[in-house]
Amino acid sequence: MAVIPEAATTTPAPLTLWVVPVADLGGVARHVLDVARVGLPGLRLAVLCPEGPLAERLREQGAAVFTGDVGPDAGLAASVRTLRTAVRTLRPAAVHTHLAYADLAAFTALGPGRARRRAGAPALLSTEHGIAPDDGLYNRAAAARVKNAAHRARLRGTDLVIAVAQSTADVLRRKWGAGAPLTVVRNGVDVSAVRAAAAGQRRAPGEGLRILSLSRLAPEKGLDRLIAALPALRERDPGTRLTLAGSGPLEGQLRAQAEDLGVADAVDLPGFVEPWETMAEHDVLVQLSAWENLSYTLLDAAAAGLPAVATDVGGNGEILPPERLVHETTPAAIADAVTRAAAEGPGEVRVDDVEGMAEATARAERDVVETQDARRRKTR
Repeated sequence: MAVIPEAATTTPAPLTLWVVPVADLGGVARHVLDVARVGLPGLRLAVLCPEGPLAERLREQGAAVFTGDVGPDAGLAASVRTLRTAVRTLRPAAVHTHLAYADLAAFTALGPGRARRRAGAPALLSTEHGIAPDDGLYNRAAAARVKNAAHRARLRGTDLVIAVAQSTADVLRRKWGAGAPLTVVRNGVDVSAVRAAAAGQRRAPGEGLRILSLSRLAPEKGLDRLIAALPALRERDPGTRLTLAGSGPLEGQLRAQAEDLGVADAVDLPGFVEPWETMAEHDVLVQLSAWENLSYTLLDAAAAGLPAVATDVGGNGEILPPERLVHETTPAAIADAVTRAAAEGPGEVRVDDVEGMAEATARAERDVVETQDARRRKTR
């Protein structure tokens, strides 16, 4: 367990324990790393997560990390035990969970809100990074009913929920009700770093249109529809090429589709790439997901000045202007949108910075901790 520094001559700032049940680097890990890098004003931050790349990167940044058996691979019982040990050891003023597994584990470990507050336990917060509006995307109907009931129950014992987009907040209220106070703090990116990394030499004119997808190769990402639009795009510009960067279960199927359509020579599947540098090598980013919250991929494209086209779902319209959203995913509609974006540029995009995200998150956490402290003083 890392040592959390405290000032020797002043009262230490309240400690918030962020519970992150994933070891690998992804969107949620990026959110945590960004906040840990810039800090939470007025708070000390410690992160509980499984051992792995996220913990290693946090240590490199000098963050306080507590690793143990937590997350789906460890199981609920072990996660609850680990969390209880961390709370007893660190005595945080707040426990702040990320992702559904941590939400439910913390609620199990700390107990319902009223009993938890009477016992002097930490305040309980959660950040909702992604809630699929359609239960059928990932769960059978019976499993979805059980999970939704569990989330409605745990929200009644949660002191504050932070949603990363207004669309996320709307889905949460619709699926799980108004059991907890709710605020929106948008994901932010390090705009200057993205621009610097993506500022490589642009390709020479006349090389043909370069289209980029940065996503998991999974059914909900709509990559088959992007490949289906490639013949129409190549009719307009025979030099058009498509890069499907990422990994996932559909790789073989997507390769076969490109072969069947006669465009396999124009489709690259390189696996993982460094996203910011890769953006500099392309003209348009396309994201045809069935759902999104506030996509870091679109935020990065906006920060880099790369035109992007996306389906009109979730928080995509909170980043991109209306003319960059597609309402139909037919080959013709996609080809029209991509061609227009390449010619006109990104349009008026909205992207927030990491510092603003961290400040707003810290302010929300401090308000919860101060309110809980005031309640305790009144009952003494």
